[in-house]
Order: sequence, then structure tokens, then C-alpha cells
Amino acid sequence: MNSSRIHGSDHGQPCVPLRKHRESGLSVGLPLSMPSHISTTSILGLEAHHVTVECAISPGLPKFLIVGLPDTVVQEARERVKNAMRDTGMPFPRTHITINLAPGDLRKAGTGFDLPIAIAILSAMGDLPPTDPTTTMLVGELSLDGTLRPVPGTLSSAILARKLGFKEIIVPSGNVREAALVPELTVRGAPHLKAVVDHLAKRTPLSAATRDESCVDDGATGNAPDLANIRGQETAKRAIELAAAGGHNLLLEGPPGSGKTLLARSFPGILPPLTHDEALDVTRIHSVAGTLPSEGLMRSRPFRSPHHTASGVSLIGGGSFPKPGEVSLAHRGVLFLDEFPEFSRNVLENLRQPLEDGHVTVSRAQASVAFPARFVLLAAMNPCPCGYATDRERACICAPRQIMLYRKRLSGPLLDRIDLIIHVPRVYTDQLVAIAPGESSATVRDRVISARGQQKKRLAPLGILTNAEMTSKHVQDLVAVEGETKRMLKRAIDMYRLSARAYFRVLKVARTVADLEGSKAVSSAHIAEALRYRQMTPVP
Repeated sequence: MNSSRIHGSDHGQPCVPLRKHRESGLSVGLPLSMPSHISTTSILGLEAHHVTVECAISPGLPKFLIVGLPDTVVQEARERVKNAMRDTGMPFPRTHITINLAPGDLRKAGTGFDLPIAIAILSAMGDLPPTDPTTTMLVGELSLDGTLRPVPGTLSSAILARKLGFKEIIVPSGNVREAALVPELTVRGAPHLKAVVDHLAKRTPLSAATRDESCVDDGATGNAPDLANIRGQETAKRAIELAAAGGHNLLLEGPPGSGKTLLARSFPGILPPLTHDEALDVTRIHSVAGTLPSEGLMRSRPFRSPHHTASGVSLIGGGSFPKPGEVSLAHRGVLFLDEFPEFSRNVLENLRQPLEDGHVTVSRAQASVAFPARFVLLAAMNPCPCGYATDRERACICAPRQIMLYRKRLSGPLLDRIDLIIHVPRVYTDQLVAIAPGESSATVRDRVISARGQQKKRLAPLGILTNAEMTSKHVQDLVAVEGETKRMLKRAIDMYRLSARAYFRVLKVARTVADLEGSKAVSSAHIAEALRYRQMTPVP
């Protein structure tokens, strides 16, 4: 380090001699320096907010204060920064240090303030030249030996840096690939505090990262079971193809051992690949939640499968500083709820807003934030508590009241938001031997991709991607039914006593059926197939 420690303000004023001090002594006299300023961010929900770290070193007894509404984790940065600087060979001043996180009315949370606080102290001491707070942003957590650890929400920080016109952002090496997704921004990864100091002191510059476009998946089905290995269940296979093609919600109902879970696990294998914009959204959510894979990128659509004991907060999101829940972590992917009625009714009712609107709003005393939650709900359930009410060979041991109470755990408004309800019967041994293998997941996936391509062309002016995202007005404008088709639909609505919401959902599914066939118009056959998937199987 520069032993003379000549310090100037970060606005270009003439330098002022800095009084010499020793780590073992106390500072006396006039203020040691003008405050230094370093730019960083604070994450609230999915959004990053610009924060300026100001450091002032003044005479007085040794004290290290952090002000500006920091939470407990930010307060603990004092010990991490102090030990990291000492372990790296940078003397920590034994005097009065005040760190202000501006603006003061924004609550600060997370460990990403460690690196900018350390650099602000070094700059105020005169060990580093002033860092322009309008061109360079720093984010990172320090370990006690000065190593930089990855922090959640780095992608959101990089997006904000570009938006505000910053030229570069310095992040931990583990966050480089996600931050490099943002174009028109120089991203530099650092493994250690000393590497950042050497870069800012213009001794050893940090290399700029290259933008990684490989976050979009390559069309591989991964570990999902192949549909060709599932014998029988042609109706259920058709239903999951429709759900994948149009983004529709699906409920599989059947006895134990009928293959409901296997069908659900095969679902990711027929989903279309992520587009770059979708991958950016998904990566951003998982970055904030701290659930990114080791390579720092989301390469395929998420498949979330919470246990039925999950709480409402874990499913929807929450906390003092709200974090995404399972519905947001499944954004642009699948939320699989096995043993659907076993979830708490209160928890399930929380799904109504995201299923309808594609986002969820979490309100807390600290803040109210909105998270995207555009997912395919894939649920599975037994027809009764014992599971055998619809089985031809095993007798059901449930009383009628038990079955009624079991089914009433799913409210009418919730079921009304599910487009496809399919009974999955047991496949018996003789059928398993006799039935030939069906289509592979790759073949079905090609049809799904083709149908999604047609939807993209039709729906792009509306800013949506799938038929399931259409509003009632969109359906009226884009799904025209006339003549006998319209009369048949009206009779079916009256017969099944479907709600207005169900009416429009039937038309959305019919539009997807037509897209899979490559048809521009919705016919009576398409409506008839869509209507087949609206009713739960009655039990004896």
C-alpha cells in the first residue's frame, strides 16, 4: 500500500495531506479525509435499487458505525470487512469510521455491501485513488480471508447498472456469468479483495467477461422420463401435450399406481426450449432467491415440486424482506403439486391470484413487492382418501362423507382455474404386455414447438406467449366461433353449468387443439375435445 496516503475527494478537488497514523495508535486533530463514495445496490423483491456507500474517517476513539437503515446482515459486515482487510495485509484504521448507506430511507439487506464498504474505507484512507461513483459499481460478499463470495440478485444489479448508465460492474467470480447476460455493460469478476484493489489502483486490471448466450437450452429432455416408455394412458398423454403446447393447467386424477407421477415427471421433456428473454427472467428470479445452479445460469425450464406440507409463505413467497416462493421459482416452467388435496386449503387458495394474473403480490411491513408467476400448474390426486374409488378391482373403503370432505378440500374457484382435468385409470398387467410403445417425447416436443410458434406469431402484438395467457377480450378477438360450433358450445355450457371463466378457458384449450393440428379456425371438433377435459370423474 502507498505509505504516504495522499487523499483527495471523489469530485476532483485538490488533494489534502492525510495525517500519518499507525494501526496501533489513535488519530487526533482535524478530520482525516473527505468522505469517499462507492456505488452499489440493494435488492428488494426482484428489483435492484441504487445505493451510495459513503465513508468518513474522523478523529476519535476506535468505532465502526454503519447507518442508513441496515439490517442485521449488513451490520455484520463490520467484522467481515475488518478481518478481510487485515488478513489481506491492508491496515484497518483504529479511529472513528462512519459508513452511510444512502438514501437513508431505503432499507438495506444482504451481504453484497461488504466489498463496496471495504473499498470506500480504503479510498477514504488514501490507499486507493477515488472511484467514480457514476461509472463503476461494486457488489460482493467478503469472507474473513478476503475471498469474494457470490451474492444473490447480481443479475438485477447488473440490469440496474446498465439502466443508470454505468460503464462497468465488479462482482465476485461466481457471479460473472449471470451478470454477463446484460449487454452493453462491462462485467469484471474478482476472486479476492486484493484483486479489486489492484484493479482500482491500476496495477493489475481485471479482465472483462464475455457475454454467455448458452443459457437457452439446447432442446435436450434431460432426466425426464420418455413418453415412449409409458404404456397406455393415451388420453393423459394427449392432455399433457395440450398443456405443454398452450401453457394450460392440468389435474391428473386416478388410483395409486396408475402412473400420474410418472406422467408428470415426463412433462418437462416435451416443453419447448427457453427463449433468451425467458431465460433472463428465470435466471433473475433464481438469482434473487439464491437458487441458481453452480454454473450461474438457468438452462432449462424449472420444475418445482414442493411437498404437501409446504406453508403458504414457502409457496407464495414472503419474509421480512420478501423473497420469491415456489410459484415464482416455477415461472415459465412447471409447478407440480402431488397429492393435491393434502395441501392445506388455505395454502391452495393462495394459488388463485397467480393462476389468474400470472404474478403474485407479497405485502409485508417492510415493503410490498410483486413477483412474476407465469407457470403451468400440474397437479395429481387420488379420487378418494384410500385411492380406489374408481378402481375396477380393488374395493374402496371410504365412507361417502369421507369422499365428499376429501374432494371439498379443493374449492370450486380453484378448480375453475384448471383447464384440463383427466382421469388416469390403472393399467393392468395384460395391457402392459400387449400395448406397444407410443410416441417418444422428442416427437411430441416437435409438435409442441410448432404449436408454440403459431401462438408466438399470433400473440406477439399482445405481448404474451401462450394461449393460456389470453384475457377474455383476447379470446373474443382471436378465437372466433360461428354457426353450429357456437350453438354446440352454448348447449355444452348450459348442460355442464360452466362459469364465464370456464367458457373462455374452453375456448383457449380449443385454440390450442387447433394449433396442434395447424388449423387457423376453431371447429366443432376442437370445442368438443376441449369440453372433454372440464369435469372430474364422478365416484360411486
